[in-house]
Amino acid sequence: MSVDSLTLLTDGAAKPVAAKSSFYLAMRVLEPERRDAMYAIYGFCRAVDDIADEAGDRDARLSALDDWRRDLDELYAGRTHKRCADLAAPVRRFALDRADFEAVIDGMAMDVVEDIRAPDWERLDLYCDRVASAVGRLSVRVFGLADEADCGGGALPTKARLLAFHMGRALQLTNILRDLDEDDRRGRLYLPREALEAAGVPDLSPGAALAHPGVADACAAVAERARKHYGEAELIMRVSPQRAVKAPYLMATAYRSILDRLVARGFAPPRAPVSASRAKVLLALVKYALT
Repeated sequence: MSVDSLTLLTDGAAKPVAAKSSFYLAMRVLEPERRDAMYAIYGFCRAVDDIADEAGDRDARLSALDDWRRDLDELYAGRTHKRCADLAAPVRRFALDRADFEAVIDGMAMDVVEDIRAPDWERLDLYCDRVASAVGRLSVRVFGLADEADCGGGALPTKARLLAFHMGRALQLTNILRDLDEDDRRGRLYLPREALEAAGVPDLSPGAALAHPGVADACAAVAERARKHYGEAELIMRVSPQRAVKAPYLMATAYRSILDRLVARGFAPPRAPVSASRAKVLLALVKYALT
């Protein structure tokens, strides 16, 4: 998809875009107003992610991301650009923080400025915070973990902030392990440099690193960190109002099952595609989200 041909998120366009998401079921269990807000947030993320993943000129893609920044200027000034129409009501209703939208764009820009290859843990964590935990900070407001009367659109309550922190990183690290070969085709490698070096991988270029036997140990280190984040997120959800965590619970269940299947499959090539366990997701839906 070229930058110029990106679909505008005109009013009502967010739902079909969100339907392609792995999180669609989790969004569907929300009340209509919250569900539509999540569709809109996902639509925004999908649009800027498509810019980052486009293979075109880097300056043109950075310019396209800047166009979204200007659209946010208009949105938060009360003047809604047509592709931000779906975001207008959620921004007002749930006091969505502009800084979090900006953080998502900043994360996508990291992919545009240069193809990320074997970042250190610190840089990888920054990337995860921008492209995933920032989305989590927007989402927890919609889910109901941030009471607008208490927050006033300001700082998130501690539990909400920590859930976004841990869930975002858990989900993004799982994505990285799932999408190794897809990212390789784009010239990217998100596995951390320290883990690769500790595993004895000498060549950190994407293709060479993924073909090395030591990649399995590097992936194991990433999987272990993801599991710790899932564990912390689960502890937070256990002590949070059930109505406010039914969507993130489904998200965590789906992606944790992907992580389990990835580890069971192994990371040596050839790497067969892995998807979420439908049985685990449906069980979570019955036992948790529909109660």
